[in-house]
Amino acid sequence: MGSFSIWHWLIVLVIVMLVFGTKKLRNIGQDLGGAVKGFKDGIKPGEESKEQIQQAATATAEKTVDVQAKDINK
Repeated sequence: MGSFSIWHWLIVLVIVMLVFGTKKLRNIGQDLGGAVKGFKDGIKPGEESKEQIQQAATATAEKTVDVQAKDINK
């Protein structure tokens, strides 16, 4: 009585699809997937921070102009 067969789960799935519709279920799945991805990204801030620092350093290096100043008083 405690375990359900595959037929029970298929019937439940059909009823859920009829009640909510496939579009709403797809939106719920996308929202859940986005939340999981955001959670995983939030857990790894160290790696992300290192990458952001490296990108910022590269962007700064690209904007830096290296020149030599001449002394006109000589």
